[in-house]
Amino acid sequence: MPVNHFKSVQDKRELPLAILPECDVYLDQRLALLKEQLGTVNRLALSEELPDASITDSGLRITPLDKAVPDEAKALVSQVSGMLPHLKITELLQEVDEWVGFTDHFTHLKNGREVKDKTLLLTAILSDGINLGLTKMAESCPGSTYAKLAWLQAWHIRDETYSSALADIVNAQGQHPFAGLWGDGSTSSSDGQNFQTGGQGKFSGQVNLKYGQKPGVQLYTHIPDQYSPYHVQVISAGIRDSTHVLDGLLHHESDLRIEEHYTDTAGFTDHVFALMHLLGFRFAPRIRDLNDKRVFITGDSREYPRLAPMIGRQINIKLIKAHWDEILRLATSIKLGTVTASLMLRKLGSYPRQNGLALALRELGRLERSLFMLEWIQSPDLRRRVQIGLNKGESRNALARAVFFNRLGEIRDRSFEQQRYRASGLNLVTAAIVLWNTTYLERAIQTMKDRGQKVDEALLPHLSPLGWEHINLTGDYIWDSNQRLADGEYRRLRTNDED
Repeated sequence: MPVNHFKSVQDKRELPLAILPECDVYLDQRLALLKEQLGTVNRLALSEELPDASITDSGLRITPLDKAVPDEAKALVSQVSGMLPHLKITELLQEVDEWVGFTDHFTHLKNGREVKDKTLLLTAILSDGINLGLTKMAESCPGSTYAKLAWLQAWHIRDETYSSALADIVNAQGQHPFAGLWGDGSTSSSDGQNFQTGGQGKFSGQVNLKYGQKPGVQLYTHIPDQYSPYHVQVISAGIRDSTHVLDGLLHHESDLRIEEHYTDTAGFTDHVFALMHLLGFRFAPRIRDLNDKRVFITGDSREYPRLAPMIGRQINIKLIKAHWDEILRLATSIKLGTVTASLMLRKLGSYPRQNGLALALRELGRLERSLFMLEWIQSPDLRRRVQIGLNKGESRNALARAVFFNRLGEIRDRSFEQQRYRASGLNLVTAAIVLWNTTYLERAIQTMKDRGQKVDEALLPHLSPLGWEHINLTGDYIWDSNQRLADGEYRRLRTNDED
């Protein structure tokens, strides 16, 4: 953002940030909270009253969490899953489109008209979602040809049409009463999933030894507590996940209002901690080897003798104050979309050490990370929420891997545009599966109640809409209009004596 424009917005007190813009006021509040939390953790550690945690001369130790799913829930999950009707992926997409109308967003590039042949459009979307490609899809789908599919993709399928269509499905999931059992849509997690790439070329992928010696790309996906993925990006396998955390939170098109966000260790840096707080997100990563991380303080470390193994150096308050306006300008630019967070985080991470803004933002991030670590030590509830959120993301990755099975699960498109279409198609198909499953899980539970069977309401949140055993993902892809359900009708649930 130009300096003059920023100054104008700042003078009018219209900065779109979640903090008080006065540096002294902000720092006084956060440092007072830091001192309070340090004292509390030190006191609890001395009296050995930290919940499921301890701090000794050898450092921090946190007791692993118990399993989140009770044994009683397994029987219910098995029973309800066995009631879901068998159907083909083509039938599922047709039904979800009839409920939501997501295909209406795939308008013509020039005249803005909707697609006349919705079946052909769903065929093109499915070719992306299952990684089959237009050529093979034309061979597997009677009535379609490569020429028709290629023409439709060229004029109707774009990043923005995929995003708008996905938002409709995510919003429908958010409004579904049964989805409220899993959350209110205010928390989410993000994670990268590696897919190998084939062929040669600029976008053929990079090697990340974490995933083996073959080149690949990452599909970095954001998923809310209600399971329906709301954003995806294709990123290099060699780029740290944390670079793209904020992009998904700021630039999705759904009605979700995310307040708390979870990542694994690869999803955090001190720069991200700072920006997340400035932009109004509560950041809660699961940090591996937390015992090796240091809490940064101000004042005399001797006030907290039990925390001595965890305490690092002093926070450089002078540096933060000297670059405060630059920090606010950066955060405002990201919030207003003048520049993407991923671009700025890459630049800040690559700057030499003498760059003042990068160093000041890091110091601010260390302050916020220290506050988070102190809360993490005190709160098993926070640790549980993060674990549950990340487990949902990992389960969704398993569904994505099952759907994206063609070409051995490799992304062989050399064009970055086509790679993005693959990622967007996969996200849309998995979101449709989540919505369909949610609808039929609700119907299965209601059917059990109607039959007089007792259902423990406390176990319902342990159901998941990520199953795919009842969905036929393979074979010829036939869109049979004669088999469509009438408005307001649903498929018959399976009984115990059916396969």
